[in-house]
Amino acid sequence: MFNNKKGLLLSLSVASSILLATGCSSSTSGDSASGKSGDLPAVGATIYKFDDNFMSYVRRSMDDSAKGNVKLMLNDSQNDQSKQIEQVDTLIAKGAKSLAINLVDPKAAQTIIDKAKPKNIPVIFFNKEPDAAVLKGYDKAYYVGTTSSESGVLQGELIAKAWEANKDKWDKNHDGKLQYVLLKGEPGHPDAEARTKYAVDTIKEKGIQVEQLALDTAMWDATKATEKMDAWLAKYSDKIEFVIANNDGMALGAIASLEKAGYFTGDKFMPVVGVDAIPEALEMIEKGKMVGTILNDAKNQGKATIDLAANAAKGKDVLDGTKWKLDDSKAVRVPYVQITKDNIQEGKNAYK
Repeated sequence: MFNNKKGLLLSLSVASSILLATGCSSSTSGDSASGKSGDLPAVGATIYKFDDNFMSYVRRSMDDSAKGNVKLMLNDSQNDQSKQIEQVDTLIAKGAKSLAINLVDPKAAQTIIDKAKPKNIPVIFFNKEPDAAVLKGYDKAYYVGTTSSESGVLQGELIAKAWEANKDKWDKNHDGKLQYVLLKGEPGHPDAEARTKYAVDTIKEKGIQVEQLALDTAMWDATKATEKMDAWLAKYSDKIEFVIANNDGMALGAIASLEKAGYFTGDKFMPVVGVDAIPEALEMIEKGKMVGTILNDAKNQGKATIDLAANAAKGKDVLDGTKWKLDDSKAVRVPYVQITKDNIQEGKNAYK
């Protein structure tokens, strides 16, 4: 009886150890329908940080697309490029047949290529676009993402249309100019730079005069955006007529600040726009606390990334059996879509 109890305790201890080891892993695997993934090719993947609002939805789509298709070893790089490089080394050592990399720093793309190329491992970069020369320099390197300028142009068009329709109410000082503050993403990030430039340029091209009251980075982060907006409200108060954000996370942060200042109650309103069309932003649009956003299609970016990486891992043409097309820079471009209250369902459908 004692030996049986001792054996049971030993078995439970071993099982607990296995569970703990699994729980501490930074990787997840997409299992086949039968629950076995050992016979599936391995795709090694990294995301620059798991707690980024938008990338959390890309990650969910990647997990869903991997099930029954590939063994997905997915890592959180925690916004640390050196950590990401180490993760790539580990993924290669673990037998990854292809890599799917959301770079922390786009300038590190060549380092990733230099590690994958000697072993003939294909690399699918996604969401953060590397330099075109890097993709061109390795025949097994591709990119999945968007055309960065498109989101800025569409956001600018959305702002211009909304301003013209509500100018009598929103032009507080009646000077005919749109006075704005702009929350920028990570400096040097292709999307942040393009959205900042093209949104404002497009508003001007529509014949609307603008005046920038403030522009600063909030690093894509809602909490940082709230802090920036708090400071701007203290400094500029009612002079601010529009809040432009490079992404929805920062737009939501700005809204949190505006709510504290009494906006969105009674007649006190501030137009806010973002990019991504994450569910939390769609909710704000429905509540009338956000004018609109630009759908950055997380579902299809995640799916396209796995589609290409899975084909590459299986030794197939990366486009085999998919709906995707490569442009001249070896990139799959997932289109953006303007989202307002009028077509809110289109945004919601992207998360079904």
